[in-house]
Formats: sequence, structure tokens, C-alpha cells
Amino acid sequence: MYPFSQSVNPAVRTHLDAQTAFMNDMSKSFFQSFQQMCDLNIQLVQTMLEETALTGQQLLTADRQSELISAAASRAQPASEKLRAYQQHISRLAADAQVELARVTEQHVQNTSRTARALADEVARNASEETERGLRKQQETVQRFVDPFVRSGYGGNGEARSQGNAGAGAHAAQGQSMQRGDGNMAGKSAHSA
Repeated sequence: MYPFSQSVNPAVRTHLDAQTAFMNDMSKSFFQSFQQMCDLNIQLVQTMLEETALTGQQLLTADRQSELISAAASRAQPASEKLRAYQQHISRLAADAQVELARVTEQHVQNTSRTARALADEVARNASEETERGLRKQQETVQRFVDPFVRSGYGGNGEARSQGNAGAGAHAAQGQSMQRGDGNMAGKSAHSA
């Protein structure tokens, strides 16, 4: 059902939980700012439609041309003030959104940094343990490659040399003991060795 195994490392889990909490709070802040911006835009459109309807009504009910011009001029000033107020609201919303994002970041940065450090330490520890295991396995493999010759009783060149040296030492000892008794025998055993 899930692509990940159920036995997730606790350091990974806590770091992912911290990252998820951070992303959730950031997205909440973004969406609240977006919602406030949409509300402001809806309010502006409603106000502009009301103003347009009032202006249209005044224009339709005007009897003279001078009343038409004065009605249009009287609505131009409030419309520009409303656009200026709209720009100020947008600036305030942007500043509030920036403050909120900074607050959320500050709130989560310590926890996220702590869990990231713990995760990095865990990964480094696991990597060193895996490296040590790999080295031990390689050493065991090399030992198993060398040991079959030693275990089977055939030591190869290494054992033959050690037995040969031990045999030469034994022949030399026999030669010395024979030399004490008989000089000719010592010469023959020395030549045979």
C-alpha cells in the first residue's frame, strides 16, 4: 500500500514530521494571505459596482447636461480615493503576510534544524557502521580464501618452508651429535642435509 517500509528510522520520521509541520503552517499562512487578498478584491469590486450603479442612476435621472457632468465629476474623486485605499490595503496585507511567514519560519527553524542535525548524525553513524561491516566481511572473505589451504593439511609453500626449516634444524642437530662421536658420520649427514 505504501512505497516505504513500515520500519522507518525514528530520526527520519521526526525530521519528516518537523518538515511537514513547517510546510503546513507555511501553506496556512499563504492561504490566509490569499484569502484576505481575495476578500479585499471582492470588496473593491462590490464598492465599484455600487458606485457605478449610483452614478448610472444619477446620469439617467439627470434632466440637464450640466447635471450629467457634475454627477460624473462628483464620482471621480471618491473612486480615486477608493483605489488609493485599495493600494494601501494591498501593501498592508503584503507586509502582514511577510511578518506571518517570518514568524512561522522562526517558530519552526529551531525544531527543523535540530531534527536535520539528528538525521545527519544518524546517517553518518549508519554509514560508518556499514563501512565497518563491509570491511569485516572483506577481511573474513580474504581469511576464508586463505584458510582452506591451512585447514586441509596442505599448507602450500608457506608450510613446506617451515617444515623444511624444521627438518633442516633436526638434521643439523643429528649431525652435531654424530660429529661428537664420529667425524666421518658427521660429514656424511651434513652432505645429506
